[in-house]
Amino acid sequence: MTTADTVLAPIGASGFLDRERTIATAGFNRWLVPPAALCIHLCIGMAYGFSVFWLPLSRAIGLTAPKACPDMSLWQELFTTTCDWKVASLGWMYTLFFVLLGVSAAIWGGWLERAGPRKAGVVAACCWGGGLLIGAFGVYVHQLWIMWLGAGVIGGIGLGLGYISPVSTLIKWFPDRRGMATGMAIMGFGGGAMIGAPLANILVNGGKFLSFDLGSFHFELGAPGFFPGFKSAADVGVWQTFLLMGMIYFVFMMIGAFAYRVIPTGWQPEGWTPPSEKKSMITEHHVHLDNAHKTPQFWLIWWVLCLNVSAGIGVIGMASPMLQEIFAGKLIGHPELTFGQLSVEQKAAIAAIAAGFAGLLSLFNIGGRFFWASMSDLMGRKNTYYTFFILGIVLYALAPTFAAMGSKLFFVLAFCIILSMYGGGFATVPAYLADMFGTQFVGAIHGRLLTAWSTAGIIGPVVVNYIREFQLAAGVPRDKLYDTTMYILCAMLIAGLICNYLIKPVNPKWNMSAEEVAKLQAASAKSEAAVQHGSFGIGKGGLDVSAALFWAFVAIPIAWGVLKTLESAVKIF
Repeated sequence: MTTADTVLAPIGASGFLDRERTIATAGFNRWLVPPAALCIHLCIGMAYGFSVFWLPLSRAIGLTAPKACPDMSLWQELFTTTCDWKVASLGWMYTLFFVLLGVSAAIWGGWLERAGPRKAGVVAACCWGGGLLIGAFGVYVHQLWIMWLGAGVIGGIGLGLGYISPVSTLIKWFPDRRGMATGMAIMGFGGGAMIGAPLANILVNGGKFLSFDLGSFHFELGAPGFFPGFKSAADVGVWQTFLLMGMIYFVFMMIGAFAYRVIPTGWQPEGWTPPSEKKSMITEHHVHLDNAHKTPQFWLIWWVLCLNVSAGIGVIGMASPMLQEIFAGKLIGHPELTFGQLSVEQKAAIAAIAAGFAGLLSLFNIGGRFFWASMSDLMGRKNTYYTFFILGIVLYALAPTFAAMGSKLFFVLAFCIILSMYGGGFATVPAYLADMFGTQFVGAIHGRLLTAWSTAGIIGPVVVNYIREFQLAAGVPRDKLYDTTMYILCAMLIAGLICNYLIKPVNPKWNMSAEEVAKLQAASAKSEAAVQHGSFGIGKGGLDVSAALFWAFVAIPIAWGVLKTLESAVKIF
C-alpha cells in the first residue's frame, strides 16, 4: 500500500470536502489527527492576543498620540475617517469574537457532525483568515464598522467552527485516552496568543525573531533591522500585519483541515475493550436534557462560569495596554517616565514586553486547564470553584497595591494565577455538570451552558474597557486607570462565590427513572450491536516519519512562542 493510499480516503461520487472523503483507510496513523487540530486551534487562539493591537489602532490617525474627538458617539465612531478610535470601542471586537464563537458553535454544531471536520475546518479557515483580510481593509480605510464586520463577526464565526471542529473527532480517535484527547483539543486554543501576540508585535514594530543567552553562548535569529516592521512615520503598521497574519493563518488552517480524518463506523483501537458500566464513571442518577435548564443548579452553574470567565476575559482583552500604561517606563529601566512621557522608540520597546505578557498569560491559560482539572478530581468541583473565587478576590483586590508598589513581579504573578483559574474553569465545568446531572446528557447540557461564555464575552470587556475610558476622561493618571476595575471584578467574583455556595444536589424529582435510563441505554446498545466493530487495519499508531514531521511542523511555532514569551517575561522583571 502506498503512502497516498494510507492518507487519502477512497474517492467516490461525493465532493472533496464531504465527510465520506475523509474516512480513514487501512494503515492510517491516528497520531496525524492531533497536529491537524493544533494547526487550526493555534491560529484561532490569537483571538486571546488581540490586545496588542489596541494602542497602535487608538492612534492610527494621530500616529504618535491619539487624535481624540471626545464628543463623538459610538455610532459616529463607526464611520469617522478623521478621528482616532477609543480603546473601549476597539474592545468591542473582542466581545464579538466570543459572542459569535458561542452562537456559531451552537447553531452549526449539528451541521458539523453531519458535514465532518474537514468541511468545517475549511469554512473556519475562510472565515478567520478572510475576516482578518476584511479587517485589514477596515483599518486601511479607517472604518471601524468594516473591521468589526470582518475580524469580529466573520472572524468570530470562524472561531466557533474552528473551536468545535476537532473536539469530537479527537475523542473518537482516542477512546482509550479521552482525557488526553480533550486536553489536546483545547490546548492549542488557549496557547494561540503565545505565538500570535509576539509575532504581531514583530510585524508591527520590527525586531529580532529570537534572541537569548545561555551562559557565554549567545543566539540571535534576525539581527536588528532584519525585519524593520510595517510601522512607519506615516502608518502604525496594523493593516499590513492583519493582512499577512490572515494569509498565514489561512494556509495553516487549510493544512489542518485537509489533514483531518474521521474514524470508520465501528472503529476502535486494536486490543482496546470499552470499559464496563461499573468502570465508566456513570453516576447513580441522570437528568434529562429537556429538564436540566429547569433546575436552579443549571442556572447557578451558568452564573458561576459566567462570572469567573467575565473577570478573566476582561483582563485578557486589555492585557497589553494595561501593563504598558501601569508600569510604562519601569518596564525599560526608566521608572521616572509615565506612559505619556515615553518616546516612540520607548513605546515600541514596552509594547514588545507587553506582548510577552499576553503570551505569558496564554501559557498559564493552557497550564491551568490541565492543573485545575486534575486538582478538581482530588478537591471536588465545588471546592475547586471556591478556590477560584476566593483566591481571585484576593488577587484582584491586591493588584492595585502591587501596581502602586511598582512590583512588576507580584503584579504579573497575580494575573498569571488568575488566568490559570480562567482556563481551569473551562476544563472543570463539564465534570461539575456531570456531578449534578449525570453523564447521560452531559455533552448537550455543556453545549447549552457555553452561552455563559458568550455572555461573559460582553460583560468582561465592556466593564474593563469603558471604566478605563471613564477614568481617562476624568483625568485619572494612566497608572491608576485600572484600580476601580479591579475592585469591580472582585465584586463579580463575590457574586460567583455566593452562586457556588448555593449549589446543592438536584431535587430527585428531576431525575430520570431507572426504566427511562435503561431504555435509552438499551437503544444505544442495540444500535452499537448492529455495527461491526474492529480496527479495520488502523492500529493505535505511533510516531512514524509522517507523524513526526507533522508534529514538528506544529511544535516549531509552539517552541518559538514559548521562547519569545520567556524572553519577554524576563525583561518585565
